[in-house]
Amino acid sequence: MYETTVLPLPDDFEGPVVATLVARRATTPTRRAVLYLHGFTDYFFQHHLADHYVGRGIDFYALDLRKYGRSLLPHQTRGLIRSVTDYFPEIDEAVRIIRQDHDELTINAHSTGGLIAPLWADRVRGRGLVQGLVLNSPFFDLNVPAPLRIAADLLKTPLSYTRWVIPLGAGTVYGQTLHRSLQGEWDYDLELKPLHGFSVHAMWLAAIRRAQRRLHAGLSVDVPVLVLTSAAGLRVRDFVPEARTADIVLDPRHMARWSTSVGPHVTCVRITDGLHDLVLSAEPVRKQVFAELDRWMNAFVYQGNENSP
Repeated sequence: MYETTVLPLPDDFEGPVVATLVARRATTPTRRAVLYLHGFTDYFFQHHLADHYVGRGIDFYALDLRKYGRSLLPHQTRGLIRSVTDYFPEIDEAVRIIRQDHDELTINAHSTGGLIAPLWADRVRGRGLVQGLVLNSPFFDLNVPAPLRIAADLLKTPLSYTRWVIPLGAGTVYGQTLHRSLQGEWDYDLELKPLHGFSVHAMWLAAIRRAQRRLHAGLSVDVPVLVLTSAAGLRVRDFVPEARTADIVLDPRHMARWSTSVGPHVTCVRITDGLHDLVLSAEPVRKQVFAELDRWMNAFVYQGNENSP
């Protein structure tokens, strides 16, 4: 059973803001917890991920960030921020709540969440708030040709503060590989996670590029980090069977390249036939993802503890 807590936050440039913390407790009391952060055009619906952690005696939490999923308010533009640091207050509050009755916390973050999490962890290093980071296909770089990457880096003032929608086109192939009404096996709310994604605004893209440049310059996250990526990336405009066995959103080579910029203790694992959200891959693939996750957590987060899950 899940519990939901709405976290009121200070107003931003669009007005009132909330985030939503979803919680599912293990069957026996535990001092260990995981906090899940979702990606762009996303929200928490990966209940089998919660099943995995809870089944190992770890309390599971997920944060629907501001302007996403359960936290989207009628007056808001989906996913629109001026800086990825805009998300830090809700992460701070979620961590404060979780740490009230947990001693060990791992953050498990996907895609854009996988960019936000190490920047947040770098900011709070030395405070012992988190014991490990799991980054599932983190958004460490843009998966676009070099000329478009250069153009994105030109989105500085005044464009970086505008709501101009960048005409990138609305692809649906990734959604087709996921949703069970099409080529996938997962059921989720298409209002909250539409097949065509969210509009990409200049303000949002400029914020992402600033965050990526910060990460590329080098962070000093002081806890063990696991970076999980697909073994292959693929660019497609229309659905092809190969889209079910590759990352068609981001380039795994970027994730591997920049993984060591997160901190001094990073493990990078490439998963054959993995989708962008690796835990939504075909069952044999996600079993491998969970096996790698468990092995890493036992080795580096719960090392030497006889009660390791």
